[in-house]
Amino acid sequence: MKIAFVGKGGSGKTTLSSLFIRHLAANEAPVVAVDADINQHLGAALGLTDDEAAALPAMGAHLPLIKEYLRGSNPRIASTDSMIKTTPPGAGSRLLRITEDNPVYAACARTLLLDGDSVRLMATGPFTEADLGVACYHSKVGAVELCLNHLVDGPDEYVVVDMTAGSDSFASGMFTRFDVTFLVAEPTRKGVSVYRQYKAYARDFGVALKVVGNKVQGPEDIEFLQDEVGDDLLVTFGHSDWVRAMEKGRPAGFELLEATNRLALQSLQDAAEDSYAARDWGRYTEQMVHFHLRNAESWGNAKTGVDLADQIDPGFVLHEALVSPRPAPRPAPQPA
Repeated sequence: MKIAFVGKGGSGKTTLSSLFIRHLAANEAPVVAVDADINQHLGAALGLTDDEAAALPAMGAHLPLIKEYLRGSNPRIASTDSMIKTTPPGAGSRLLRITEDNPVYAACARTLLLDGDSVRLMATGPFTEADLGVACYHSKVGAVELCLNHLVDGPDEYVVVDMTAGSDSFASGMFTRFDVTFLVAEPTRKGVSVYRQYKAYARDFGVALKVVGNKVQGPEDIEFLQDEVGDDLLVTFGHSDWVRAMEKGRPAGFELLEATNRLALQSLQDAAEDSYAARDWGRYTEQMVHFHLRNAESWGNAKTGVDLADQIDPGFVLHEALVSPRPAPRPAPQPA
């Protein structure tokens, strides 16, 4: 399942996504975690030191490798120069699977041990001073969108993406790539303002949106969120001494997380599992094509010098049935 965490800056989005990742790993679910926020904090929330987090490979820096691998033998793609972030897979394309070894993971992912349980962590890379005035952050997350377009995942596997804060996630088609989107909201007027934006955008594309209340201190906070978001409110999180210790870099064993918060995390997993039953692979592929055509017309054709509509394979539908056992490709050498 593909899960997104969104919300305004400071809502606790990254903290809750890291708790959910830990929860899944503790339940022995295969997990690929992706930090796609403009402020890269997921690694630190998962226990990396500042130096370790800074040393994570940037997916954007490995975009040529990602394109070359995913292109495979697809005859509709003449070269990687004509691939953009929305290029859809077709016959001959290589697809990514959660648990396999492949050159993309070898170059871009690092394995973390969380209380003895392992997860793969990938990061878009930070927005640096060199990018100011000359680059758009959404070009950074293009590698993530391209990978999600080529990913086939089963019901017991998870990709968890910590998205950029605010409504910027809707500046690309990546917001349609998820089975469920968890919007983290504080019980304040500002806290629910992003929810209203997301709700309006998501409605037109059938995006499953669930609100996760955070920093809730009592019944009045819960009542406020219920009044503001109605049935979209899934669960709430209150104060956590475990999280306070984690934010100081001194986390206890994850099994010591408060029982109420562990139950809340299970509610997130239950909602994710329920959403998978409603997955429509045909619509998923159609939306992929829709945003590819929009990007092709607005900038892609001019940038690549080719008609990117020709990349669309009309007979191809991404589907779980494509997840078939096969030998793992030889990993590319680790970058120096």
